[in-house]
Amino acid sequence: MGRSQGRSSSAGRRGRLRRGLRWLLALPLLAMLASVLQVAVLRFVDPPLSAFMVARQFEAWQAGDWRFRIAYDWRDLEAISPQLPLAVIASEDQRFAEHRGFDLKAIEKAIESNERGGRVRGGSTISQQTAKNLFLWSGRSWLRKGIEAWYTLLIEVMWPKTRIIEVYLNVAEFGDGVYGAQAAARTYYGIDADRLGPAQAARMAAVLPSPRRYSIAQPGPYVQRRTVAIQRQMRSLGGTAYLERLD
Repeated sequence: MGRSQGRSSSAGRRGRLRRGLRWLLALPLLAMLASVLQVAVLRFVDPPLSAFMVARQFEAWQAGDWRFRIAYDWRDLEAISPQLPLAVIASEDQRFAEHRGFDLKAIEKAIESNERGGRVRGGSTISQQTAKNLFLWSGRSWLRKGIEAWYTLLIEVMWPKTRIIEVYLNVAEFGDGVYGAQAAARTYYGIDADRLGPAQAARMAAVLPSPRRYSIAQPGPYVQRRTVAIQRQMRSLGGTAYLERLD
């Protein structure tokens, strides 16, 4: 009787272990399927917030700043001045219309610049930045970069370029707690996003590498120089006619 019970108990443990292992092996697949569904839904549904917004709000609460509020007001691409997507592309990702999520040439240039000891620069595309800002957290771990690459592939496969730039312009941080074109235009210029001119759009794009370090309202020498350079590049791309290549 005792031996029979022992064998039954041992078999039960082995069964539970096998079921646990099956669930463990299934978790990555379930996570992948969930991410595919997530990206598919956001192809048509405008995100009410982003991972970076949530993180910033919690950061403020942890610091005891209970009055802090995220500034975020979604605007469709048609309700944003074409000068802003042009300025952002000129500043951040000039091959946005051509690449499929990753710009190998930009990555090579970034590596070369960093190895020479120049100003540290990244090679992230607008697609990668959209994936990071919308779904992930800040940091430089290999795990985060791997997940970012996966989301970037999904976005490029499932969204048109116009949707990618639309979402990016709405979730990008333009100042501490100020997210998206409309909130930034209202906060810093007192106008709606559809009224932004070339110089205003270029200055907004100029702070994107580090929106908490650089200021749209009080641009320092770097932002001023960068604004001029971005406007020059906007003209070099052919002006707003460039955006027709995204359709």
